[in-house]
Amino acid sequence: MVSNSAVMGIAIVALGLVLTPGPNMIYLVSRSITQGRQAGLISLTGVAVGFLVYLAAATAGLTAVFVAVPAAYTVLKFAGAAYLLYLAWQAIRPGGIAVFAPQDVPADSTRRLFAMGLVTNVLNPKIAVLYVSLLPQFIDPGRGAVALQSLTLGTVQISIALLVNALIVVFAGGLATFLAKRPTWLRVQRYFMGTVLGGLAVKLALDRGRPATVG
Repeated sequence: MVSNSAVMGIAIVALGLVLTPGPNMIYLVSRSITQGRQAGLISLTGVAVGFLVYLAAATAGLTAVFVAVPAAYTVLKFAGAAYLLYLAWQAIRPGGIAVFAPQDVPADSTRRLFAMGLVTNVLNPKIAVLYVSLLPQFIDPGRGAVALQSLTLGTVQISIALLVNALIVVFAGGLATFLAKRPTWLRVQRYFMGTVLGGLAVKLALDRGRPATVG
């Protein structure tokens, strides 16, 4: 059974990542504003399936190879920390990405909306880093089956990501208008998320733990 601190930890990580502009957010916001909420929600179902792909891989023992080859895990851990720092910089740098002022995209069919949501998430480096480098940090082999812990923590992450993304899809148009008129709010959000991600990057880089194997 996972600890409450592990659940809270992965929840904070999940919230910080989902609120930081990335491929998923940019695609969902663009689709929702240009083609409507229904299109955004259909795209989100594809994103959800993409999360399940990563969760299945993590539960099946994706990290086992990194236990067998510690140097590979160390390289990946620092790569993950570097990527989080990159995301933090993207959030706070002058002229950062204006997610809620996206370019128009052509209308797509339901099948393509789903497929694009799936592909966007599967190829999203933020999610890869989350499941390969970050999630294993919250697993404790001494608390029982690692596969079950991976499943539980992954479910927490997916639930938070889908809830926040659904709210973003539903309110994308209103948020775009609101933030366009109140740039100060947008700057606060960017600096807050940049600080969170920077802190996570430092924690990951300094952590001396190793990933757990399925058992």
